[in-house]
Amino acid sequence: MKILMFYAPSFWFKTFAKVLEDVPDRDVEESCENALVVFYHAEETDVERRGSVLTKFIKNVKWLSGKFNTKNLVLHSFNHLSSSKAPADFTGDLIAEAKERLIHTGFTVVETPFGYLNEWKIHVAGDSLAKVFKEL
Repeated sequence: MKILMFYAPSFWFKTFAKVLEDVPDRDVEESCENALVVFYHAEETDVERRGSVLTKFIKNVKWLSGKFNTKNLVLHSFNHLSSSKAPADFTGDLIAEAKERLIHTGFTVVETPFGYLNEWKIHVAGDSLAKVFKEL
């Protein structure tokens, strides 16, 4: 899995187009402030390493959100970080479990609709740690 994390004083998104047939129809527009925005991309090899990937994902999110003293989180599927892709159902299930665990530890989690292209606006802070890329 590859993740690109941004500390964003403000983030806004709106659904644009549905790209997976088996996801529900949604029309969503939402904004967040003082949030860690995580663009994630699950790879084919993650299927075999699911437990490890999930643990590393959660630890990285908690680490960087702690650096900015925020419990606000935005999860966004971003299938442009690798040419290898895990099956969509695997990725959806993995992120659903990560989201549930993070909520149980006090995070407020917003998720852009999985299976959709979204338009978004992001204001990223200037700090060096406000932009972090990780391979899990």
